[in-house]
Amino acid sequence: LQLEESGGGSVQAEGSLRLSCVSSTYSLSTFCLGWFRQAPGKEREGVAFIGDSRIRYADSVKGRFSISQGNAENELHLEMKNLKPEDTSMYYCAARRCGAWYSGGPFDPTEYQYWGQGTQVSVSS
Repeated sequence: LQLEESGGGSVQAEGSLRLSCVSSTYSLSTFCLGWFRQAPGKEREGVAFIGDSRIRYADSVKGRFSISQGNAENELHLEMKNLKPEDTSMYYCAARRCGAWYSGGPFDPTEYQYWGQGTQVSVSS
């Protein structure tokens, strides 16, 4: 499974961006999918998850970010509104097989097998 993100950029605070993640090889319909971000010097953190009939958000992005799968089975999106400077990070989409037991929950990056290369989001105050 190969994933590729797009849609990052530079915006001012309170602006919006829409990230996309596309699989060029397989349908994403059988995978559980997450969006993660990592700022320089910080650990990678999960921000949104979709799969197993659940959607989850990190507390820091609740009410501002929305994860969705596109009409095509190989697309994943992250709608980001009211962006803040602290949202500045490299954003990654990730995939793992659904239906398995994952002890770390939806936001443990070590439990994802497939990753994109990332897209940079920069928010200025």
